[in-house]
Amino acid sequence: MKCLKVSAIRFFCFLIMMVFISGCDNINIPEFDQHKAYSYLQEQCGFGSRVPNSEAHNRCKDYLYLKLTASADVCRKQDFIYYDQMRTDTLYLTNIIASFKPEDKHRILLCAHWDSRPWADEEADSSLHSQPVMGANDGASGVAVLMVIAEVFKNNPPPFGVDIVFFDGEDYGQSGKADEWLLGSKYFAKNIGGYLPHYVILIDMIGDSELNIYKENYSQTHANWVVSRIWKAAELENAEHFLPDIGKSIYDDHIPFLEIGIPAVDIIDIDYKWWHTIHDTPDKCSPESLGEVGRVVLRMIYDKELHQ
Repeated sequence: MKCLKVSAIRFFCFLIMMVFISGCDNINIPEFDQHKAYSYLQEQCGFGSRVPNSEAHNRCKDYLYLKLTASADVCRKQDFIYYDQMRTDTLYLTNIIASFKPEDKHRILLCAHWDSRPWADEEADSSLHSQPVMGANDGASGVAVLMVIAEVFKNNPPPFGVDIVFFDGEDYGQSGKADEWLLGSKYFAKNIGGYLPHYVILIDMIGDSELNIYKENYSQTHANWVVSRIWKAAELENAEHFLPDIGKSIYDDHIPFLEIGIPAVDIIDIDYKWWHTIHDTPDKCSPESLGEVGRVVLRMIYDKELHQ
């Protein structure tokens, strides 16, 4: 009887140890360097406004491609052309696509847009409407977070295949003309071929120093199971700026994926005072905001319980 009791105790201790070990493995989330992310935001803005066909656009394209090539297993450019009929202008655009574990059939897609808006049409002073936007938050913030995540993947291979895509031409459109917006993501989705990610996470306008992220309405309606997992990751990361309420419906780079039946979620803080103005500059952004979003996305990737 005594031997049985000792054996039972040992077995119980073994179970406790295995649960502990399993738990430790599950919460082994790599660190996210928010200060490096902020420096990448600044470096993008250092080129100037990344308006299509501009010198700043070309220089930033080369910069982003080299950065992702240094981290990814495979990196490529997806060049395409858009003809602006109203302005009789031809835009030369490029999506930048980085793949990690390209042989893995189970894949997810992380994305952001890297261009900035050609017109500051939300300025109160109409004489400034023709000025280009720097796009520190609206463009550079999401890219900066994903640049750091790409470096994390290089040193800590993700548990499944991941593709990071920087879309071009997202911010080119005019109000009321849906066909002029989301040029890069529309082109990517139209030419997606047999590629079928399990889900898509878009990161846009998440650098605001006064960050508040609601559940974007299209995402909640069409990909609520992915939204639930992201907000669970936020809870586990004590990400206090991921709020529980459902927010606005936003026409953004996740829409082309939803339209072809791929679950896609937009992580965005659309209530940004400096949106589409010349004042969307790095000083309006913070490393802490970038860090909170970066940690949530890494939790989504590496926390095994969120994949079940």
